[in-house]
Amino acid sequence: MALAAIPLAYLVAALVGSLIPVNRSWTEPEKGVTIYIANNGIHSDIVMPAKAAGLDWTPFVPKSDFAGPSPDAQWIAFGSGEERVYLDTPRWQDIRPRTAWSAIAGGKRVMHVEWVSNADYMDRAIRLRPEEYRRLWTSIRSDFQLDGEGQPILIDHPGYGRSDAFYWATGKFHALRTCNSWAASRLRLAGVKTSLWPPFVQGLTWRYRKVSPD
Repeated sequence: MALAAIPLAYLVAALVGSLIPVNRSWTEPEKGVTIYIANNGIHSDIVMPAKAAGLDWTPFVPKSDFAGPSPDAQWIAFGSGEERVYLDTPRWQDIRPRTAWSAIAGGKRVMHVEWVSNADYMDRAIRLRPEEYRRLWTSIRSDFQLDGEGQPILIDHPGYGRSDAFYWATGKFHALRTCNSWAASRLRLAGVKTSLWPPFVQGLTWRYRKVSPD
């Protein structure tokens, strides 16, 4: 019964953490920089314009780090995950017990970066004030491990396709610091209203407006 109580307590904590807001007085401005939350049902990415509000991602994650992103790609998706889950499991059905245990107990954290050419798969949109966007940009950049020249450390991995790549991140990934709670923490640092602790993607995305189909 004690073992069964652990996942139950986790689920209850996830529900409570997803309902409690932080930055509760924040409201979405009428004008600003739009970012997106991508959602595949399990994992979320923060999708940002490559250039906006005087900030440019291209020198930091240049297209030369990627096998062959579209020259028209003007968006970049950022996600945080555990090393084995990201690098050894290109499909969810490839997850093995050892991989799942690494994600739960704790493993090295990796940043997954993808150049995006369209918004077809984006789920939610958030409009930010320029100062909020700059705080978000800075908080995501600070999550990358840097080499002696101040550049992110690219991992020798082919990626899932021609438009994505992996970089080493700071800290560890574990059951209390999931990809979705990471995204919430970046929004919190930007000053945006978000959930206190949403380990599951639904606990993060429900607060934001859905992207309207064209």
